[in-house]
Amino acid sequence: MPFRTLDDLNAQGLRVLLRADLNLPVRDGRITDMTRIERLAPTIRELSQKGARVVVCSHFDRPKGVRVPEMSLKPMAVALAETLGHAVGFADDCIGPEAEAAIAAMADGDVLLLENTRFHKGEEKNDPAMSAALARLADAFVNDAFSAAHRAHASTEGVARLLPSYAGRLMQAELEALDRALLNPARPVMAIVGGAKVSTKLDLLGNLSSKVDVLVIGGAMANTFLAAQGMNLGKSLQEADMHDTARQIMAGAAARGCTILLPMDLVAAAEFKAHAENRVVPADGTPADMMALDVGPATVAAVKARLTECRTLVWNGPFGAFEIAPFDAATVAVAQEVARLTEAGKLASIGGGGDTVSALKHAGVAERMTYVSAAGGAFLEWLEGKELPGVAALAV
Repeated sequence: MPFRTLDDLNAQGLRVLLRADLNLPVRDGRITDMTRIERLAPTIRELSQKGARVVVCSHFDRPKGVRVPEMSLKPMAVALAETLGHAVGFADDCIGPEAEAAIAAMADGDVLLLENTRFHKGEEKNDPAMSAALARLADAFVNDAFSAAHRAHASTEGVARLLPSYAGRLMQAELEALDRALLNPARPVMAIVGGAKVSTKLDLLGNLSSKVDVLVIGGAMANTFLAAQGMNLGKSLQEADMHDTARQIMAGAAARGCTILLPMDLVAAAEFKAHAENRVVPADGTPADMMALDVGPATVAAVKARLTECRTLVWNGPFGAFEIAPFDAATVAVAQEVARLTEAGKLASIGGGGDTVSALKHAGVAERMTYVSAAGGAFLEWLEGKELPGVAALAV
């Protein structure tokens, strides 16, 4: 999809409304993960250095259209200023007289953060009146919030239809990475999909099996596919009511020429706890009193062997219960091989969604892959083949 970027925007002297995602994790009043601010900073710096008056807007949490003091974005202005090394003003509203007055007082290069867009009911309803009120604040709109692009809200989709609109550097990076992952990939393409339930990833599995050459299924989801073939899974988490669906997915993939790679062996334990006594068992041999908590070494070896034949990897979801040792072993081992191949220039590796970012950080490879998306739901919906309203609104 063609879209305009900051390269197409002559920002000098313009009021630029920048949609960010400052919906950061906060505990006891402290931000616990600054990743989104750090990734946003380059776009703000570039606009400021080009002489724009940068007006940042974002949602935070779920105030449901009312003003909730604990959900104010004011603390984010402090965090933004610290990250940018640049003063950041704050307006006590995102539309109306207070926002307009604060913007009118800005000089070229200034940065201003507006209050939580979700303090207004019109935000999540994509109310045309709110979109128009946002549009009155600016001369141009830049969306740098791919992680909110799957929502058709006033600040993501509505205002983009009313102003000249551009992708920020983070949005641009996400779209280019996703294009490289599935739309115009170097082949062969492998996808790794893990997680607990087949039922939550039907659209994802269906879309990926029509686009990739090898689909590796891990996590508890793999248990359902194994059980659907009559294998013994003991006490393993699986969805008995999804067996027919699993068989249909496999048949559909085969018809489209997509190879599905399921576990050949599993790491089973009698209890779900760190360093629980465990043993490697065949894929169809989990004892009745045990549960599969990771895939085994033969499966890891098979995945690594197929990886060496591939040029592109899309990764969503861990192989096992990576949060506790030793059931992180398969995820870490495969992640290390992905990083090695990526650094050797042999593989384009794109990961994201759900627990994937945490798993890749745990494996120490998040910075060694081609691209890791922190977008969560938007990343998943894109992999499912759905149109993202906030992205579609940027099309030229």
